[in-house]
Amino acid sequence: MKETAGEAPTFAPGREASLLNGLERENAGPLRPEHIRAIYREILSASRSLQRPLRIAYLGPAATFTHQAAMQRFGHAPEYVPAPSITDVFAEVQRGGADYGVVPVENSTEGSVHETLDQLVDTELKVCSEVTIPVVHNLLALGERDDIKLIYSHPSALAQCRGWISRNLPGREVMSVVSTARAAEMASKDPAGAAIATALAAEVYGLRILESGIQDLSSNWTRFLVIGTSVSERPTGNDRTFLVFSIKDRVGVLRDVINTFSDQGVNLASIQSRPSRRRAWDYVFFVELDGHAAEERVRLALEQAEPHTVFMKVLGSWPRA
Repeated sequence: MKETAGEAPTFAPGREASLLNGLERENAGPLRPEHIRAIYREILSASRSLQRPLRIAYLGPAATFTHQAAMQRFGHAPEYVPAPSITDVFAEVQRGGADYGVVPVENSTEGSVHETLDQLVDTELKVCSEVTIPVVHNLLALGERDDIKLIYSHPSALAQCRGWISRNLPGREVMSVVSTARAAEMASKDPAGAAIATALAAEVYGLRILESGIQDLSSNWTRFLVIGTSVSERPTGNDRTFLVFSIKDRVGVLRDVINTFSDQGVNLASIQSRPSRRRAWDYVFFVELDGHAAEERVRLALEQAEPHTVFMKVLGSWPRA
């Protein structure tokens, strides 16, 4: 589903970021900035749907953290299409079954999501926006806490809430399932069951939130990327660019690449390596930098770095969340 030639894109992250930032600057209260953004997110969502309804693919099933992130970015108006894997999200967008996709790329405690990085290298899709949300686990059930005999959840969610369960629901049986959304679905059919899942899962499956924020570590965040067929259309002054490259086999070449960005005053926010999957002991480097690929200083840095690389690919530029 591509835009008609010459037609402005329905989803324009740069323009939307400028609008929201301007509204925040003009806001004199009593609403907090996050309230302003939440209100206008739905206004923008409805406005986009009047132009052309969007289809958004995401790593499913429904009511997972990825679904929550997608709704936080696009609002309630689009049609959301769950996909069974990250690779399937990319494929759905590539073949035109969805306008955009939402995939996890990094967790603050568990690190990068390698499948997402590999798909960015292997496909022609671009990163056009990002969403960062806190990983908040909730205890959901049909009844009261005293009724709970069995707790369902994904193994990672159970591990992240192990201390809370031990202190507050000692002796209860726990059951690992394929996703927090599946846990909520099972709890919705079990009067003696409970689920550890998202607040969205409570809404979708008709459960009560008995306790919120039961994870043992409060500072746990996941970042998601919005992927599409083109990058954010213009710099906003507060952008991030993502690129990948492999380097030539000579002493000091990685230093030379990094120095080209330093020489242009471009800050490298992160750099990490991954096996290229093309031959043994060959690596590619993923770099996130401050600035938009269309900015002069970033463009010059990329041009000066390219001769030191075997290949270089800009994966996208977008307004920072």
